[in-house]
Amino acid sequence: MDFNNNHSLVILIISISASFLAQFFKIFINFIRFKKLDIGLFFRTGGMPSSHSSMASAMACTIGLIEGFKSSIFALSVCFALIVMYDASGVRRAVGIQAGILNQMIHEMSEENPQFPIKRIKEFIGHTPFEVIVGSLFGTFMGYLGYYCFIKH
Repeated sequence: MDFNNNHSLVILIISISASFLAQFFKIFINFIRFKKLDIGLFFRTGGMPSSHSSMASAMACTIGLIEGFKSSIFALSVCFALIVMYDASGVRRAVGIQAGILNQMIHEMSEENPQFPIKRIKEFIGHTPFEVIVGSLFGTFMGYLGYYCFIKH
């Protein structure tokens, strides 16, 4: 397939590949850290690296390489990537911390009142700033790699 004439498809493939590989790396990193294989991490949010940051950075990088780093669409994609990264490390991380506090309260209430059947809230939602930075660097790497594999080959 000639990717030189279908830049939108190249951007899409590279961005999704960056996210997919970042999710795969979560399993690998978790296995190294905890000596436990957890395939379910592929389908969960949070953790190292941020796949959202990887996807958004890969998209912005690829757009910059294809359309030019002075283009309006590159500026728009960088703004989008920054919003995604802020959300991942700020808002979503705060929600995860609050979920932990609520889960502790639920646990304490359940001990006092066993007929209080409330499920735990998902806590592993956001990212640390380091996880977001690593995801962003990985996405940028994927953008360059994909560009040189698909367009500049």
